[in-house]
Amino acid sequence: MLTSLAIRDVVLIERLDLAFGPGLTVLTGETGAGKSILLDSLGLALGARADSGLVRAGQPQASVAAAFAVAENHPARGILAEQGIEAEDVLVLRRVVGADGRSRAFVNDQPVGLALLRRLGALLVEVQGQHEQVGLADPAAHAGLLDAAGALDRLRGQVAEAHRAWREAERTLAAAREEIAAAQRDEEFLRHAVAELEELAPAEGEEEALAAERQRLQQGERRGEAIAEAISALTPRDRRSGGPSAALRSAARALERLPAPNTEAEPVLEALGRALDAVAEAEAALDRLSNEAGPDPRRLEQVEERLFALRAAARKHLVPVVELPQLLATLKARLAALDAGTDRVTAAERAAAETCAAFLAAAGRLTEARKDAAGKLEKAVARELPPLKLDRARLVVEVAPKPESGWGPDGVDRVTFLVSTNPGQAPGALDKVASGGELSRLMLALKVVLARGSPVPTLVFDEVDSGIGGATAAAVGERLARVAERLQVLVVTHSPQVAARGARHLSVAKQVKAGRAETRVTPLDARARREEIARMLAGEQVTEAARAAADSLLTGSLL
Repeated sequence: MLTSLAIRDVVLIERLDLAFGPGLTVLTGETGAGKSILLDSLGLALGARADSGLVRAGQPQASVAAAFAVAENHPARGILAEQGIEAEDVLVLRRVVGADGRSRAFVNDQPVGLALLRRLGALLVEVQGQHEQVGLADPAAHAGLLDAAGALDRLRGQVAEAHRAWREAERTLAAAREEIAAAQRDEEFLRHAVAELEELAPAEGEEEALAAERQRLQQGERRGEAIAEAISALTPRDRRSGGPSAALRSAARALERLPAPNTEAEPVLEALGRALDAVAEAEAALDRLSNEAGPDPRRLEQVEERLFALRAAARKHLVPVVELPQLLATLKARLAALDAGTDRVTAAERAAAETCAAFLAAAGRLTEARKDAAGKLEKAVARELPPLKLDRARLVVEVAPKPESGWGPDGVDRVTFLVSTNPGQAPGALDKVASGGELSRLMLALKVVLARGSPVPTLVFDEVDSGIGGATAAAVGERLARVAERLQVLVVTHSPQVAARGARHLSVAKQVKAGRAETRVTPLDARARREEIARMLAGEQVTEAARAAADSLLTGSLL
């Protein structure tokens, strides 16, 4: 719902702040007072084409900000989420137009593209005027409006779900076909690569283990030299001397020959014994190391050949060595897919056919329901037309099949609202057959019937009462009030019968201030409203009879 409109330096408006509420708001004023400027200003905020002529003379720019209260489930919130704009309880659309004609758009004070502003505006306000029809005149909206009028949400949801399942099955089928086609193109390569890698049989972590082993083997010669040097140090050149072990034993025997008591020598003898044991242990360990440390050129050659083979295969397939086992598994899977591909494609084709049949069945049920709802909508609108001086007009709701390329989540139907305004005239598009006044009233009749399902919370009618009066104008006012029971309605009117139906009344007047014309908008209280409606009835000279007639209209509108 539109809650406020702030206008700065637009044509005759220097500064204007308006508040709006629910129900029916009427705007009245003499011709040329500036009522159209208000609608042009609102249009700017909704994304209409900008024109430098809208900027007040002498000012660098004009700006308009429209604030809306947005329900939790309103689709505008989803669009804001898509764009990363925080959804607040109040949504503000703002447009700034420079004197050079360039414009900037903002949503909740964040700069946005004009396309986004228009997209949001179309979800918030629908304009029905003599020269501009937005919403009902757009054939793309007709299917949704008919479904809302016929309460077909459940069927439409079933069709959308069936369409989603069908399209998913089609994507699966396309992927299966592409996979087998790719596998067939690469079959010779796949079989050769799998055979080659199976023969190589790469193992997890093999490269790291081989590299470590090669390093150990390459260090074998240096290890052998160090061990030999250690053994040589323990083995004297003169083997008759017996080496360290013999020396330790000789020292022990010498101490044992000391005369008794020999207590001083006991610690030394114990130390010599330990040293003798340690030397013997070291000699035995060195012998073992010497036996194990001998270089193994054949093993080193085998390790290096294996590493070379693994790395060559990795370079060939453009992967690290560590990924060779996974590559083999992947290539095997592709071969298996090729071998089993025909079965997969057959199964996918069957699933696609079944889901398509399910979609068409659900769409068929929706089509039948739409045709039934179309008949009811035509009859409901027909009942609204005679009081609006459209007794010769006839609405036709056409439900025709779309080509397969046009099938979608909303079904297989092209729904179009057509109108014939004279007997014998072939029905045509709404905006092609009816005149401006007829079209506006026809749109009003449609809105009366469709108000319950309208996704747009605010409607604007610009001179829907043009060219009519008396009982017809009263009928227009009564229907506007009925629509306003469910939606917020703003109407620019010259009809006192329509004006009397408003829950709020704004008077638009042009004044001259400091030699410059300026448009003023004044909310009217009960007394001022009576005077305005009397003026609309009588003209410039308001009479008591006109005031009495105004009282009658106001009283009647409350019944």
